[in-house]
Amino acid sequence: MGKIVAVHQPNFFPWLGYFDKIARSDIFVFFDNVQFPKKGGSWSNRVKLLIAGDAKWVTASTERNYTGLRNINEMYFQDDNWRIKMLKSMDANYKKHSFYKETMDVIEPLILNSENNIAEYNIHAVKKFVQLLDLNSTELRRSSEFFLNHSSNQLLCSLVKKVGGNAYLCGDGSQGYLDECVFNESSIRLEYQRFKHPQYLQNKTQKFVSGLSIIDAVMNLGWDKIKRILRG
Repeated sequence: MGKIVAVHQPNFFPWLGYFDKIARSDIFVFFDNVQFPKKGGSWSNRVKLLIAGDAKWVTASTERNYTGLRNINEMYFQDDNWRIKMLKSMDANYKKHSFYKETMDVIEPLILNSENNIAEYNIHAVKKFVQLLDLNSTELRRSSEFFLNHSSNQLLCSLVKKVGGNAYLCGDGSQGYLDECVFNESSIRLEYQRFKHPQYLQNKTQKFVSGLSIIDAVMNLGWDKIKRILRG
């Protein structure tokens, strides 16, 4: 059957579907040497949490005083107490949740991590989640390990081959940019994730809010339940 490879940017405390992608792949490649957007936010420095019953952005400030373009692994957080602000926001909005303490025992040191390189910070946090969720059978790599001059679909094909894979795991919404012909020509099979977010009872809201950081799921369900969901 060969190996299934997934490729994704190193996101900031990503949602449950990110870890489902890791669980479904044999090799997961952190796409750390792609361009960070010059303006606006990115999933590399922000994520949504349930704040006062609504999905709102929690953002880690980034240094923007540079010229030209930079990749994610060349970007740094700005030290403006965003870590403390994030912890205070979580305390105010999640303290009464069933699994607050066991979640914060893990999350707090990850948030307070003094590493300012965005890629390093996010990869460190994701690896901790992978360990806690028993996803260690998936091999973790970085795209920056390889010197590839291709772009777009051809770059993804090259990454899959470089790590010894023969199938690419497509995330939800990837139909808009994937060219199946390129993958067929490279003899790479496309696998589709088709992740369905489990619904659970969330405090302070009557209608389930999907797409939040995995932090929200763990606060409501606990680590053991998340493990079972990902295995399923």
